[in-house]
Amino acid sequence: MQAIAGVSPAAVRESTVMVVWPSICAGPWGRWLGRWYGVRAGVTVAGVPLTLGWAAVFASIPLALLLYFDKKVPRIPLVFVGWSNPSCRRYRLTNRRVLVEHPFEGTLIASLPLDRFDEVRVETLPGQAWFNAGDLVFMQEGVERLRLPGVNRPEPFRQTCLKTQQARLGVLACTPQA
Repeated sequence: MQAIAGVSPAAVRESTVMVVWPSICAGPWGRWLGRWYGVRAGVTVAGVPLTLGWAAVFASIPLALLLYFDKKVPRIPLVFVGWSNPSCRRYRLTNRRVLVEHPFEGTLIASLPLDRFDEVRVETLPGQAWFNAGDLVFMQEGVERLRLPGVNRPEPFRQTCLKTQQARLGVLACTPQA
């Protein structure tokens, strides 16, 4: 039984704290679209801005949808039958580590324990600003340990990672090690 619903000690069980899915701007085509979407050249008609960026948004809807579903569809060419889609992944923070995984197969792609980084940076690459996204870079002593590309609204996830790490390290410091 758990004293608080959904909360269990890391020594007992690994529990999910937060899950985020990468934006389409995690890849080069999405960042390319983001650069186009950010173009502000245009005119204002009756108080409505008509820019090249917004024209690009409407013109690229089919491509943007393909990029979006490429991040969500577990198998290619059919959703349930075919080869595993390497673009389909999610980022999961647990009470022990940060995971990059294939969400539907449960395949672990990469992981980083919470005690293996001392800094989390947000790097906004060209084309990601329009999507309000960025890469989360986990550093240890100035060396990159893990990069999560295209995280939507990266600052809340960054703060949650740091708070979860602080809780984990606090518990480890108070617990006698065997």
